[in-house]
Amino acid sequence: MAMSRDEIFERVRSVLEEALGADADEITLAASLTADLEAESIDFLDIVFRLEKTFSTEDRPFKISQGELFPENLMENPEWVQEGKFTDAGMEMLHERMPHVDFSGFEEDRDVNKVAELITVGSIVIFVDRKLTEPQPA
Repeated sequence: MAMSRDEIFERVRSVLEEALGADADEITLAASLTADLEAESIDFLDIVFRLEKTFSTEDRPFKISQGELFPENLMENPEWVQEGKFTDAGMEMLHERMPHVDFSGFEEDRDVNKVAELITVGSIVIFVDRKLTEPQPA
């Protein structure tokens, strides 16, 4: 049986409470992992591990590939980033690699230092929901 987004959110909230030591009332869908919940890059690995453990079942393991939820090495490609800003090609890549993130308010600024702030609790819920509903490999 498929999980509702509310059920996914409650499980994600528990994961973030444990991983970040954040209070449940701080963990809202709109809360940014870095700006609001003070997650650091080292926390992202722990969050991925806990999400895998939380959403795996005996008949369906929940695996997150490296860089799938929190993409890595985004700033090293000069086609994607110039003078500290994402280029059009960089924005296209972000949309492809992070379809769970809302970039609508980021299109104007494009500052590479602010991209981590866009990862919210809600974007993790969307990511998990998509991952849970994607077809299983045969």
